[in-house]
Parts: sequence; C-alpha cells; structure tokens
Amino acid sequence: QVQLVESGGGLVQAGGSLRLSCAASGLTFSSYAMGWFRQPPGKEREFVAGISWNSYSTYYTTSVRGRFTISRDNAKNTLYLQMNNLKPEDTAVYYCACATRRYATIYSAESEYTYWGQGTQVTVSS
Repeated sequence: QVQLVESGGGLVQAGGSLRLSCAASGLTFSSYAMGWFRQPPGKEREFVAGISWNSYSTYYTTSVRGRFTISRDNAKNTLYLQMNNLKPEDTAVYYCACATRRYATIYSAESEYTYWGQGTQVTVSS
C-alpha cells in the first residue's frame, strides 16, 4: 500500500521559512518523479514544484521560483520543500504527489500523478 505523509506545515510570519517533508512508503520511491501542489483557501489545487526521479531536473511555478527549493533523499524515501521568504499568498494546504509512470519527466498536471498525501496546512500571516 502506497503512503505519502506530509509534515512540517504551520503558522509563520511573512518573510519566514518552513521546510515541508513527505515520507513515502510502499513504492520504489527512487524510480518516480515527485511533485508538490497546494490548494489556497477557496481556490483550486495548483502545481508548485516538481523533481525528477534522480534529482537532475527541477521545475517551479513562476510565483515560487527563487524562494522555494524542492529536493529529495532517495535513501530516506523522503521529498522536501524548503520555503523561504514566505508571503501571505503562499497560505494553502500543501500536498506531495507521486508521478504515475516510472522514470517519467516532471509534469505540472495533476492527472500525471497517481498517489497523493493527505496535505499539510501552511499559513503565512502578514
């Protein structure tokens, strides 16, 4: 049974930092591209960042580029999202997701991801 469990969310002031983690089990984590998505209050879920199975490639949505860093530790089956210089508009529930196909490239579309975590709340106060 595949499980993705996010942690590290919380309340932070604007300009602060948080590091999200996503612990994976039940799959060969090192074979799959991974992504972070978020759902702001009252809005649809959106792509934030993705990383290839071997960490060679990363991709970010424009609004977080230069502030967020996605990384992974395949030995620990864990995905990370380092978020710096947080803004109130970053407030959302953050989800990690596992791509559907092995050794696939990074996708921004939700339809390309099969497994999802339960989400972790990030709240940025102004």
